[in-house]
Amino acid sequence: MSVRLVVDQHVATVTLARPEALNAVDLVTEAELQRIWTELEHNRDVRAVVLTGEGERAFCVGADLKNPSMSGLEYWAAPRPGGFGGIALRETLNVPVIARVNGYALGGGFEMVLGCDLVIACEEASFGLPEALVGRMPLDGGMTLLQRQIPYRQAMAMLLTGRRVSAREGLDMGLVNEVVPRAELDAAVQRWVDAVLACAPLSLQAIKQVVRRTATLSAAEAQALRLPALVTALQSEDAHEGVRAFQEKRQPCWSGR
Repeated sequence: MSVRLVVDQHVATVTLARPEALNAVDLVTEAELQRIWTELEHNRDVRAVVLTGEGERAFCVGADLKNPSMSGLEYWAAPRPGGFGGIALRETLNVPVIARVNGYALGGGFEMVLGCDLVIACEEASFGLPEALVGRMPLDGGMTLLQRQIPYRQAMAMLLTGRRVSAREGLDMGLVNEVVPRAELDAAVQRWVDAVLACAPLSLQAIKQVVRRTATLSAAEAQALRLPALVTALQSEDAHEGVRAFQEKRQPCWSGR
């Protein structure tokens, strides 16, 4: 199987499992990722997602170009809900997604990272959009997401030259939340997962939905929206539980309802 999904203790771990191909995404893998993201959208027990690649060399190096099945124009015209890997541009998955970057994140692999909410990388990780070097373009989120997440000059330097940046450079740019030695990667990811799980799950879903869907609006326009996840969170049992726990000086027990 080219992708593994494991759900445990409210956390879904999605692992690209083609280490022999540096976790490149072929058509079978793309279809499986689309299925998994749709499944997770409907799983109310999941409160956080970790996305990673198998092995120590690569998170994902993008589309599998060794056996291309279509031209660049055909690829661009083909529907891919949610962008590359189904996650780069996905707006319907409200739970926080953490990228565990264990190596190269290039092309579509980097686009998948850009679609995540938090990014934890090992020191050997690197990021890049080399599409222009092979006569292609980062069509599934790279051109539209990168410029929104880091300063314009830095984004254009990567887009127009195919320049690859190290994990430390990515940290300085704001692409990465934390960089750690490889041996500490799992522990660092777990710390971030624990921090996410300590928060009310419906509150986090509402926060993510508001942030993702109002990025191009003015602050006043965004404030005026009554998005579904926001209304659900405000009316939830957890909204009352959080206040009770604070008053009673104890840790809240979130139900996700």
